[in-house]
Amino acid sequence: MAKLSDYPEEGELVVGTVHKVQNFGAFINLEEYPGREGFCHIREVAAGWVKRIRDYVREQQRVVCKVLNVDKKKGHIDLSLKAVNDHQRRETIQNWKNEQKADKLVEMFCGKHGMTQEQFAKRIGQPVYEVWGGIYPAFQEAAEYGADVFKEEGIEGDWIDDFVTFSQENIQAQFVELVGFVDVQSHAPNGVEEVAAALGEAEKSEYEDVKITVTYKGAPHYRVEVQAPDYKIAEDELRKAAERAIARIKKTGIGTFHRELEEQK
Repeated sequence: MAKLSDYPEEGELVVGTVHKVQNFGAFINLEEYPGREGFCHIREVAAGWVKRIRDYVREQQRVVCKVLNVDKKKGHIDLSLKAVNDHQRRETIQNWKNEQKADKLVEMFCGKHGMTQEQFAKRIGQPVYEVWGGIYPAFQEAAEYGADVFKEEGIEGDWIDDFVTFSQENIQAQFVELVGFVDVQSHAPNGVEEVAAALGEAEKSEYEDVKITVTYKGAPHYRVEVQAPDYKIAEDELRKAAERAIARIKKTGIGTFHRELEEQK
């Protein structure tokens, strides 16, 4: 679904498709802002000196850029490729793909409830964007938590019950599972308690919908399984779980993290 505004904000990360590459920079169509084009100067293509711009960008390439400047009067949008790191690139692309899924869901919702997409954007899209920054997260939240999630966010409307029912019918809660292994050993007299405390730290999470489980695989190996709503969160939570366990055990012993069980390597 196209963004509700006509122009991106400075500092925003945007998805684009390169449509023209010249020696001094690249012209990029902004996927979420139909009809808008941005320009990435060669100095913003990559860190350091760029001798041949086509070594970094090519026509029809999908890219993620950071918006440096917006001049609405002239219609100019200055972009940077080098200001976006790998993590931001993956996350932005995934969010964009989710919004493409949302486009189809919105079309289905409007068809079912006799609503135009313009009416949807005004009645539902506007308050949803203000809270979640996109339509797809709203579908996900409605499917999992029901109407209460809108009440908690202060959103009201006679469309909420229909939105929740539609979301629960068309969005299936999907969880990603990732596994890693921590080796923890304590040299303290109460080493068993110290190891248990370290593993207890690993099982903590700031997210309600993330589950972390630690199981024994034979001293000093412990299996850490993370269930999370998406891969990015699962990956971050697995890393943080291992870091918490290792930080705790370092007071009396040693700890290491492996993505595979040590003996299986």
